[in-house]
Amino acid sequence: MANVTLRGLHIALGGRSIIRDLDLHVEPGEFLVLLGPSGCGKSTLLHSIAGLVETSAGSVEIGGRDMTGADPSERGIGMVFQSYALYPTMTVEANMSFGLRIAGMPKDEIRRRVRATADMLQLDALLGRKPGQLSGGQRQRVAIGRALVREADVLLFDEPLSNLDAKLRAELRRELKLLHHRLGATMIYVTHDQVEAMTLATRIVVMRGGEIQQVGAPLDVYERPANRFVAGFLGAPAMSFVDGALDERGGFAAHGLAVPPPDGAPARRPGAAVLGVRAEHVRLASIDEEGAQRGTVALVEPMGSHQVVWIRCGAAAEGAAAEGAATLAALVHDPRAAAGLAPGAPVGFAVDAARASLFDPQSGERL
Repeated sequence: MANVTLRGLHIALGGRSIIRDLDLHVEPGEFLVLLGPSGCGKSTLLHSIAGLVETSAGSVEIGGRDMTGADPSERGIGMVFQSYALYPTMTVEANMSFGLRIAGMPKDEIRRRVRATADMLQLDALLGRKPGQLSGGQRQRVAIGRALVREADVLLFDEPLSNLDAKLRAELRRELKLLHHRLGATMIYVTHDQVEAMTLATRIVVMRGGEIQQVGAPLDVYERPANRFVAGFLGAPAMSFVDGALDERGGFAAHGLAVPPPDGAPARRPGAAVLGVRAEHVRLASIDEEGAQRGTVALVEPMGSHQVVWIRCGAAAEGAAAEGAATLAALVHDPRAAAGLAPGAPVGFAVDAARASLFDPQSGERL
């Protein structure tokens, strides 16, 4: 395993800046996930580490050695692409061993590595088959195996599961997590799928427009997003946002919605603010319960193991125009709690003030 350090990295393609003055350090043995929307520069960043994209400025260090100008074959990395990239006329065994054979490795060592990797990825019975005889999940296992046989210091994954159906993605996601535990290798993984990021990562790097928005452990990034972009990008359903203002005590109010300051909260200056609330931090309550907010059901979404209840509160709850209302989502796991709820029905709810987030309405940064 090896560390990866990027310093002042700048990448321009076609005269347009893709990555701007980026600094990042990946610890040895870490599973780092680059997360962000399409076009944010995450794949370009990964390709620069692999040596497939030239940097305009800055440096790429792998294992403490400057590899900025080194060829991909010299960097000690293994890479898995989104599109398998297998040779269709070669068997699984030949695909996995191709790079080792080109490098002139002894046949006995090649055979040992291929057999060990095939056993690890449950490919033993498929070594004599060609890619056209394999399922999508099996092909991706072969692509992963081809990277593993190199016994590289760093493994790079460029959205390797995006071409698979939901069931296969879940299975391979679990296998990749187990593989990381078994190998202890340094892994850098690109995805736009927040579920993959949350389940796989030791740390998540959230990117936007070629810049890092936040780096942290999955739960930290989820619970304490650094800005409104991160807050809105992570979570399903997405975090609900309400424009309003803070009072002298630090409580939030808007459209008839009132959220008191949590115990021990730091003092904040009164003024405009944006409240961010995740669905699991909104609880349905009796309208008569002390401190309960009043609202109107806008929509109920059955999701199998739970339901998402969208609540229109404030002005709309009193019968005014819907545009003047704040809308929150509540996650309900007990089907009895949402029984009888239908659009237009009155509903009580409570917001967990200690778990809510506040953002500056101008910069979007966390308050």
